[in-house]
Amino acid sequence: MARLVARALRLGRSALIQTGGASAYRGDYRLSYLMSALIWPEPAVLVLPRSLQGRLLQVDIPNLLQRLPVVKPVQAGQRWPSPDFRGVLLTDPNSWLSSKLGGLGHFPEGIATLIDGGDHLECWVRSHLTCTLDDADWTALMLAYPSQQSAIRDLRVRLTHASFQHPPNPYNGYLLDGRERDLLNELHQRLNETPWQQTALPPAWTAFWTQLAQANTLAWVSVDRQQGRFVLHCAPVNLAPHLNPIWQQQPVVLMGAAVDVASRAQTYREQMGLDDLTCLKFAADRHHDSIQLYLPDRLPMPNTSHFQSAVLQEIRDLLSGATARQHFSVVLVSDTPLKAQIGATLAAELGSRVRVDAPPQAPNGILVTDWAYWQVAQLDLPCPQQLIITTLPLPSLEDPLVAGRVAHYKRHRQDWFRLYLLPEAIRQLQLAIAPVQVSQGQVALLDNRVNHRSYGRQILAALDPAARRSYVDTPFELDL
Repeated sequence: MARLVARALRLGRSALIQTGGASAYRGDYRLSYLMSALIWPEPAVLVLPRSLQGRLLQVDIPNLLQRLPVVKPVQAGQRWPSPDFRGVLLTDPNSWLSSKLGGLGHFPEGIATLIDGGDHLECWVRSHLTCTLDDADWTALMLAYPSQQSAIRDLRVRLTHASFQHPPNPYNGYLLDGRERDLLNELHQRLNETPWQQTALPPAWTAFWTQLAQANTLAWVSVDRQQGRFVLHCAPVNLAPHLNPIWQQQPVVLMGAAVDVASRAQTYREQMGLDDLTCLKFAADRHHDSIQLYLPDRLPMPNTSHFQSAVLQEIRDLLSGATARQHFSVVLVSDTPLKAQIGATLAAELGSRVRVDAPPQAPNGILVTDWAYWQVAQLDLPCPQQLIITTLPLPSLEDPLVAGRVAHYKRHRQDWFRLYLLPEAIRQLQLAIAPVQVSQGQVALLDNRVNHRSYGRQILAALDPAARRSYVDTPFELDL
C-alpha cells in the first residue's frame, strides 16, 4: 500500500484503495500512507475525521519522523497555512468539502490529497449538500416579509398538518408528497409577488428552493411528534456531478475499508463521479482474519410470523455456550421493536450482563443494538468473541433517503436492489464483522435468505475467510 500511495503521488494519478475491514479496524494501514506522504518531497493534504487526527499527530507521525531520513513540517487546520508551505496538512472532511464544493479556495489546486474514510464519503458529501429549514428559518422568513406574516404562518400550519398525517415509522422521516410540495410552491409564488422579493429572501430559503427546483432532487421532512415540530430537507440524489470537478483539481488517493464488492469498484466510482483511476482491494488474511461462521438452515424467513420466536430461541442457544459465558457478545437487530423485545427478554434471563444501546459493564457482557450504534461504538469496545446478526442490513424503504434513491433508480429503469440495496448491505456486513476478524471469533448469521436467495453467494463471499458450520457447539458435561 505504501508503494501504491507513493506511486500515485509521484505520477499524479489518482487511486482507490480498499484496505479490508480488519485492517481498517486495527488502523495499521495508516502507517503506510503516512510514510509515503512524509517521504514525498512535495506538499500534501490528509483528509480524515478529527477523532483520528489526535493519534496521528501525537503518536504515529512523531514516531515516523524520528525514524525516516526526512525533515517535513506537519500541521492541522481548516485551510492551507500559507502559499510557501511544503509540508503535510491534516484537515477534517467538513472543512475540505466546504472549500471544494463551495469554491472558497481554502485549499489550493494541484496539491496531492489523501482521503481516509472512503466508506463515509457519500454520507459526508450528502450531509454537506443538504439544505435544511427549521424553526429559526421560518422566523427569519416572517421577519424578512412582514407584510406576509399571516400568510406564511397559515401555510406553515397547513404544512405541519400535512406532515403529521404520515404514519409513524422508526426514522420519523418521510419523502415530501404532492400535497406538501404544492404548499411549498404556493408559498414560493406568494413571496415572489411581494415587492423586492429578490433581496428579502433569506439565504437558507434561497438555497432550499434552488435545490428543490432542480431535477433528481431528494426532498423529505423530519417530524418530532412529541414537540409538534417538523424540519424540511432537500439534497441532490446524484452526487457525481458535484464531485467530478473536484477530482480534476488534484490527484487524490481514496482509502476505505470496504467501499465496493468488486475490486474495480465500478458502482462506487459511478456514484462518486470518479473517472478511470488505479484500484486496489486487499484481501483478508486467512491466517489472522478468519472467522467461524454459523449459518443455520432451518430458521423461518424474516418476513414470516414464526421468525421472531425462532430467532429468539436461537439467540438463547448461542448465548448459553461456553464462549458467550466468558467473553463479550454482540446481538445486532435491525428492527426497533424486535430489538427492544430481545433486549428485555435477555435482560430478564441473564440480568445485568445485558445492555441495549449501551456499553456492557462486565467482561462477558452482552450488547443488544442496531447497526448504526455498532458502527460508531465498536472502536471504543473490546472485540467480541461472538457477533449474532438477526437479519441482513438491507436498507429500509421506510427511510426517506433510501426511498428517494430507490425511486431515482426506478425512474432510470435500473436494478435498484443489486446496484444499491445489496452493495450497501454487504458493506455494512464487512464493517460490522471487522472486530470479530481481529479476535477470530464467531459470526452467527440467522437470516435464512442467505441460503435460499441468489444473492446469498455474494454475501458469503464477502464474509470470507470463514469456516462455515450449521450447528451450535454445545458443551459436553460428564456427570460423575
